[in-house]
Amino acid sequence: MVARPTSNSWVKCPNPNPDAYLRLFCFPHVGGGASIFRKWSDYLPPYIEVCAIQLPGREDRLKEAPFTHISPLVQTLTQVLRPYLNRPFAFFGHSMGALISFELARQLRAQQEPSPVHLFMSGRRAPQIPGSNPLIHTLPEPEFLAELRHLNGTPKAVLENWELMQMVLPLLRADFSICGTYTYCPEPPLDCSISAFGGLEDSGETCDLLRSWHRQTHSSFSLQMLPGDHFFVYTSQPLLLEMLSHQLHQLVK
Repeated sequence: MVARPTSNSWVKCPNPNPDAYLRLFCFPHVGGGASIFRKWSDYLPPYIEVCAIQLPGREDRLKEAPFTHISPLVQTLTQVLRPYLNRPFAFFGHSMGALISFELARQLRAQQEPSPVHLFMSGRRAPQIPGSNPLIHTLPEPEFLAELRHLNGTPKAVLENWELMQMVLPLLRADFSICGTYTYCPEPPLDCSISAFGGLEDSGETCDLLRSWHRQTHSSFSLQMLPGDHFFVYTSQPLLLEMLSHQLHQLVK
């Protein structure tokens, strides 16, 4: 049994498993919190410990200022996660979370820290391909809200609640700033294998854009498309977790 690190505000393990073979760190999309992944351990193999990343500015960290750029965030995460890297681990990230976890993997390599055995990149084009609308975070409020409606990730009841939107808009702008201000810097491909997932009805992150993740690994690559739009992680969650379970099983064989 490997000793568990002391819990902190960044890492939420809903079902701690001191005997787990592999930790799966999960990184949320724009505006998302660790609760997205709260039930995942119920559907993944018992030898996997799900560790959801809670970024500042949401849920139980609502009063903390969110990050607006990826570099300081990744540098902080490198320090935060160091005690958790005492066993094999993998990263899952959806949309913004995919970008964060990819850059975190490169930062760990640069600092000669343990590296993930696998990256699960969901709903996000390969990082070397520029975003289609990097200035979303700078839009005036009416145009910004229109973009949120188009992306279909914010509940209608929230969008129509002015007071609630005034609370969450700063966080959403900060998260979109992380993505919009990102500049890809070429580095050698990673040694770990990569799996990409996408939504068949996601017009913004198409199959071809997702397939380009293969350039970021020296190891194996796979791409799987699921029913749904950009937020297929919710609408096709049972299928996604089934696919993850299969691939995680292959990793520990």
